[in-house]
Amino acid sequence: MKRYKKYITPYLGAFLMGPLMMLTEVAGEVALPKLMSLIINNGVAGRDTGYILKTGLLMAAVVVCMAVGGILGSYFAAKASINFTTDLRRDVFKKVQQFSFANIDSFSTGSLVTRLTNDIQQVQNVLTMGLKMALRAPGMFVGALFMAFMMNGRLAAILLVVIPLLSLAIGLILKTAFPRFEAMQKKLDRLNSGIQESLTNVRVVKSFVREDFEIGKFSGLNQDLRDSGMRALKIVIATMPVMMFAMNVTTLAVVWYGGNLIIGGSMPVGDLTAFTTYIVQILMSLMMLSMVFLQSSRARASLKRITEILDTVVDLNDDQAARKELRVEKGSVEFKDVSFGYGKGGDRVLEHISFKAEPGQTIGIIGAPGSGKTSLVQLIPRLYDVTEGAVLVDGVDVRDYSLKNLRNGVGMVLQKNVLFSGTIEENLRWGDEDASREELVKAAVNAQADGFVTAFKNGYHTEIGQGGAGVSGGQKQRLCIARALLKKPKILILDDSTSAVDTATEAAIRESFKNELKDTTRIIIAQRISSVQDADRILVLDDGKIIGSGTHEELLRTCRAYEEIYVTQTGENRAEEAEA
Repeated sequence: MKRYKKYITPYLGAFLMGPLMMLTEVAGEVALPKLMSLIINNGVAGRDTGYILKTGLLMAAVVVCMAVGGILGSYFAAKASINFTTDLRRDVFKKVQQFSFANIDSFSTGSLVTRLTNDIQQVQNVLTMGLKMALRAPGMFVGALFMAFMMNGRLAAILLVVIPLLSLAIGLILKTAFPRFEAMQKKLDRLNSGIQESLTNVRVVKSFVREDFEIGKFSGLNQDLRDSGMRALKIVIATMPVMMFAMNVTTLAVVWYGGNLIIGGSMPVGDLTAFTTYIVQILMSLMMLSMVFLQSSRARASLKRITEILDTVVDLNDDQAARKELRVEKGSVEFKDVSFGYGKGGDRVLEHISFKAEPGQTIGIIGAPGSGKTSLVQLIPRLYDVTEGAVLVDGVDVRDYSLKNLRNGVGMVLQKNVLFSGTIEENLRWGDEDASREELVKAAVNAQADGFVTAFKNGYHTEIGQGGAGVSGGQKQRLCIARALLKKPKILILDDSTSAVDTATEAAIRESFKNELKDTTRIIIAQRISSVQDADRILVLDDGKIIGSGTHEELLRTCRAYEEIYVTQTGENRAEEAEA
């Protein structure tokens, strides 16, 4: 728990003032029954109106002080808990942003969302409740118990039987609660993951007319959460009746025994009234403590899940970087006998990859789906680390760069094109937020995006929805290319990023690359040979291995797999022609 101290220290005043203000309310609650008993015993019994008025005004003053203390206590409790969880949420989100792809793969998106929202909210709820009750419940318990024994020790002895039994019942309830709340949060993870997946892919769902299937799947997840929630909340449901039963039985016993004492003349009527109130206060304080402990049990399950994120070791960092100040200046890329597999002990998806790209060269990569093309290029900006061998940029191992400097030198258009909600200009400025308007437009022109952007009514200020809603797949690809170009990278990686544009537009994009990116090393993954046939070198991948390397004409002569792809795509057999 030491790690959470830093979230308390800046708001220590609120953490202390909340419980202390609640003590004002406690003092008033303990004093009021005694004052009431004095009015009954002295004022009413003696028909002393002045005494009744004087004591009544004192009670009114106590009530006002209680109200002020309660309001301030609630305010400081809310301030402390909200600020605590705001800072915690910020750090958890910051840690998630530091995650490597491998770290993210170990958590589902729905689980991360749940931990950042619902789990942290549970912690906030229990902090708010705890700060209100931390001194209030124990203070009321001790104060009321003391007053009860001061009034009548024999009558108060009833509590010595009830309190241990009630404490035992509360302990058993809490022991059962924790694993049930933990299971409920995991069910909530699954539900959130299902919702996220369905909403993200809603167009696919509709195109395949799978709405009924998705509704059924959601209903199953929703039912699981309901069942898990009911199983956990049965504990909460059981707590209140147990407490109320104990309270009512104790009150009956006190009234019966106290009534006999009044009849025998050994106890004033006012004292029995006050004593009954103190009994209720004692049992209510135990009830409040049980609810705090119960909520703490749920918050403990949530805190455990939050701690899992904060304790996750980020496997890609700058700790071992030997040359953190170094920047990518030229853009050469070299793979030295690189092998790679996802996760520890995972099957190799790349084996013994070796090649070199000189600054300004274009390297094409082609191969069947699943051959390892995307895995290969992800090793350059260290989205993953190699399992064996080394990837060098400008002759330096990528692990020796700081991640920031390395990735600033690499522009990457991923296979899945992602745009964010906002204007087109705001999306493009992800490449360079300080770029001039002319630079921004030039990047769009080179990506063949300026034409359709200026056709929109609001041009570059056109709003697009989350994920790029409002633009077509080809338009989205061109905007993502423009965003990468605006970054002015020394290395540009295009992962099948022109698959949704027509061949004429693709040819125009390639031509602009030749003219505008002469000093930029370009690595292009493509399914179409026409996309890479002008490259300085083409790599043919199959099952994680390079089975062909050379220019387009060389591969037609020497690589059977490349020739087959070419024939399939063009219907021409150029192998004999190339050989001649």
